[in-house]
Amino acid sequence: MSFLDRFLSGSKSKAEATGALSAPLKGRVVPLEQVPDAAFSGKILGDGIAIEPSEGLLVSPVNGEVVQIFRTNHAVGLLSDDGVEVLLHIGIDTVKMNGEGFRAHVKAGDKVKAGDKLVEFDLDLVRAKAKSTITPIVVTNMDAIASVETLRSGEVAHGQDLLRVTPKKA
Repeated sequence: MSFLDRFLSGSKSKAEATGALSAPLKGRVVPLEQVPDAAFSGKILGDGIAIEPSEGLLVSPVNGEVVQIFRTNHAVGLLSDDGVEVLLHIGIDTVKMNGEGFRAHVKAGDKVKAGDKLVEFDLDLVRAKAKSTITPIVVTNMDAIASVETLRSGEVAHGQDLLRVTPKKA
């Protein structure tokens, strides 16, 4: 069962999640509530933050595994080594671009370290063809999470601490 299928079916993660997520993009931090998509702004998919990117490079925010890369290369599902499930979704309505302007550097099953290149994308093309370039970074296994705390506002660079994720007590 894929990462997204497991999430959408209501399957619960057995992992005990904990840790920090670093910034997967260079740009401006935006509260998730300001993302122009109800699934993200309403936290239906999970809690987190978003970044308005200033360049077209998405890197891993965690050490872990690529669980899924969508066929259009606009979104990546990761499972961190400490049990945090993360969805990185480049832009809003970018699925409609059918992969145009997106180049994946990983595939499902790949092990990654924080800072490893995941996807390069043509930021100008996304600006021209998608609803928004805002990129949500969402913790999806909220059944295992007590809190997701934003650690940074304003401008952020790749690798800077972005979110603190605290697991629920057993």
